[in-house]
Amino acid sequence: MQAEADSVTISLDEVRELALGALTVSGADHDNAEAVADVVVQAERDGCASHGLFRIPGYCASLKSGRINGNAVPRVDTARPGIVRIDGDNGFAPLAVKRGRPFLIEKARRSGIAALTICQSAHFAALWPDTEPIADAGLVAVSFVNSRSTVAPAGGKKPVFGTNPMSFAIPRGDGKPPMVFDQASSVMARGEIMIAAREGKAIPEGVGLDRQGRPTTDPAAVLDGVQLAFGGYKGASIAMMVEILAAGLSGGEFSFEAADNYTADNGPSKAGHLIIALDPQLFHDQFSDRVELLFRTMLAENGTRLPGDRRLQYRQRTPIECVSIPRPLYEEIMAIVSRG
Repeated sequence: MQAEADSVTISLDEVRELALGALTVSGADHDNAEAVADVVVQAERDGCASHGLFRIPGYCASLKSGRINGNAVPRVDTARPGIVRIDGDNGFAPLAVKRGRPFLIEKARRSGIAALTICQSAHFAALWPDTEPIADAGLVAVSFVNSRSTVAPAGGKKPVFGTNPMSFAIPRGDGKPPMVFDQASSVMARGEIMIAAREGKAIPEGVGLDRQGRPTTDPAAVLDGVQLAFGGYKGASIAMMVEILAAGLSGGEFSFEAADNYTADNGPSKAGHLIIALDPQLFHDQFSDRVELLFRTMLAENGTRLPGDRRLQYRQRTPIECVSIPRPLYEEIMAIVSRG
């Protein structure tokens, strides 16, 4: 560990140790703490600070309040062909995803396509850790999750949808890592707005409205007001689609229902989750060649890149350069670990 005036630089092993320590003393058992710590480490490794250690205080507050079950045992139902249904036992989503993924992959390989739904769980992490392992297994994956309502529908000034992210991942040949993207249906992810507020930075115009429905570049005012979907009504339609796929199909809470049950501890909300896996070889045996043709065409112009390329660049650098986190965040997590 190295310390500077305003930040602390730590290794990925230390990130894991911090996350595990804070989660465990806050009430998570080994399996739940390990599953959450895994996605926190992946976020820090890949340069996504808004879903890394930044999330740990919220996780811990939800555990300590009893709102989230730190000893959750996800119940996996595989009885239906092509479908895996999981009840998350009011726990964090990473363990439910981890327990259900092998069954999803098996069913997709058998029939070409399969889906996994999760209800009664709280998703507070990046989505690419959910889809990338499926692409590593040679399958195409798409994932949708909703959260408590923070985003207005088209023309509205009151929150109805969550930021409702989606992730898409495909395998690639010749030893290349999967192509994966992970993006919110809002203009900015809420975690990014929270970091801007913490650092006292303005956000771009068009991200959100204040409590009175006025446009603002003040992140604190947007957090107190409402976020906007990207692309106006088009993004709002996508947010609605994610809402229906993630919560409607799974039986999870819609975003406005999750907001009604939220206790303002900066932790996750219960919502819904859908992951779909497809075996490309059962659809078209030239899938990989066709996709690589598309990618070569995209990259032929200088300045273009594939989605997720910056994340892969961070993945190469971080084990060498380590992770820099704000000192107040480091001290907050250390205090959680020491107080228990």
